[in-house]
Amino acid sequence: MSNPVWNLSTLYLRKISFEYIITTCLINYRIKMSDTLLLNADGAPVSFLPLSTLNWQDAIKYMVLDKASVLAWHEDWIVRSARWETPVPSILMLHEYMKPKTTIRFSKGNVFLRDNYTCAYCEKSLSKKDCTLDHVVPSSHGGKTTFENTVCACGTCNANKGNNKKIRPKFKPYKPDFYELVNKRKRMPFNIRHNEWLDYLGV
Repeated sequence: MSNPVWNLSTLYLRKISFEYIITTCLINYRIKMSDTLLLNADGAPVSFLPLSTLNWQDAIKYMVLDKASVLAWHEDWIVRSARWETPVPSILMLHEYMKPKTTIRFSKGNVFLRDNYTCAYCEKSLSKKDCTLDHVVPSSHGGKTTFENTVCACGTCNANKGNNKKIRPKFKPYKPDFYELVNKRKRMPFNIRHNEWLDYLGV
């Protein structure tokens, strides 16, 4: 696709503020949360946990502030106002490298990912919606909500275990590191809206 019909210098010459652009767009277009893939300056996603994406308003902001280059456009999506129009970016790459965060915070999602969405008791593979978080040492017995005391469990095993602290999972739970979770995430399918993103995900 050709370059958009406006550029940064045009915006300055017309004295159109970024706030004006976004306000106009909000009036006419529905907000989406995963419109644009954001890549680091090295061509890899800024984050896999979760995947670094932007809504279209933030993507336009990155363009206006000249923080990123557009690698691909949405060919069938143009935002318009009375004074300008532009295609929406599908993929942006930052001009300056952003150091990735490698700290892992506790969350249900990270426990499920560590355990490969598999019940730690019956070893049944689960869909995301069927996963439940189980405390190995139940909370009623003083068990803490940490990586070392929680596992992925199916609803049946979780209910059958209840407050029984003698029932143990098939493996000892542990705190995963960042790279383990990223590698596990890459082996799982990505629910993405745009096929061209796959070229940058290393899957």
